Amino acid sequence: MSKKRAKDRMKPEVNAGSMADIAFLLLIFFLVTTTIDVDKGVLVKLPPWSNEPPPEMKMNTRNVYSVLVNANNELLVRGEPASLRTLRDNTKEFIMNPRRLDNMAQDPTKAIISLKNDRGTNYKTYLEVYNELKAAYNELREEEAQKKYGKSFAFLEKGQQREIRSRIPLVISEAEPTDFGEEN
Repeated sequence: MSKKRAKDRMKPEVNAGSMADIAFLLLIFFLVTTTIDVDKGVLVKLPPWSNEPPPEMKMNTRNVYSVLVNANNELLVRGEPASLRTLRDNTKEFIMNPRRLDNMAQDPTKAIISLKNDRGTNYKTYLEVYNELKAAYNELREEEAQKKYGKSFAFLEKGQQREIRSRIPLVISEAEPTDFGEEN
């Protein structure tokens, strides 16, 4: 019988005993460091829930800026066709009413923007309109901050921001959407 050499008996092997540990650590590393984008949607502060019907309020139509987006994604402002490009500037003019016209808001604190859409309205169009309306308020607040404090609204102290928000409160009322094509 021939003798086996020591070289022949030692076959190269890979120690796989800690492979599971390494794979587990890599899995944890990737789970911890990976970010997942989440759609946030439109952030809107909702009123508290109540089982009681809201009280009847009589509003001066002069202070209501009604914006409608129909099923054809057409924009109607106070019953007249309008353009998304001019919506922001027209909204700012309505809220501030610099020329004191009778068909615009009496005061920024009394201005109400009423947004209504059709169930057939494209979501992208709805968001574009909503963003323009909100941007109008943001620009007005920015202009007021520059005029009163000489600083950007974002850099004002909390009390100063609160004061400007009370002068130009963001009031966007969203009405229940109408059935598909009802508002054409």
